[in-house]
Amino acid sequence: MLITAGPTHEPIDAVRYIANRSSGRMGIALASAARQAGWEVTLLLGHVHLPPPDGVKVISFSSTADLEALLDECFPWCDVLVMAAAVADYRPRDVAQGKLARGEETLFLELEPTSDLVARCAARRGPDQRVVGFALEESSVIDERAVEKLRRKNLDALVANPLATMGSSKISATLYLPDGRRMSPPTPVAGETESDKNEFARWLVDWIGTEFRLR
Repeated sequence: MLITAGPTHEPIDAVRYIANRSSGRMGIALASAARQAGWEVTLLLGHVHLPPPDGVKVISFSSTADLEALLDECFPWCDVLVMAAAVADYRPRDVAQGKLARGEETLFLELEPTSDLVARCAARRGPDQRVVGFALEESSVIDERAVEKLRRKNLDALVANPLATMGSSKISATLYLPDGRRMSPPTPVAGETESDKNEFARWLVDWIGTEFRLR
């Protein structure tokens, strides 16, 4: 299983970058759960403060371009790609050499879109490969956008969760499938909508192995 986790850092100059607040917690939990379930796991990991799990091959990345190159290298051999990394949608068009000096004038950054990495992998997957995406959305539009992203990116499954779960130890997620099914893991307390991310990771890894009949 190939898993991506953590944020991308898109450089502005030699010192500064554009990033997001992803902790990498969900992807790391998935890597740990997959390893415990008997998978051979490679974790592509951005800059995070949490340690990766034991027994997992870890390859670090910084920018979206770095992650794209690693996916080109690693994706062809995997059975399942779980794309939990928080990949930047935009990056600075031009990266300054050295450090930009502070001045009194307004500084403008021109941004360009990055590659849609999970869609790119899905478009070239083999008949026995599966691609699972993640989407972080506003609660008011999460259902609509999850269904649209699942279709547009041609994924085998998509996990959608609201913005409030970023950086949290808990997740309130729904798994969307191309055939219209939607499911969520059982929660320890009836009526609750959140699960511990480690519990959710174990549920999703078990579901992947059963649904795709890969273990």
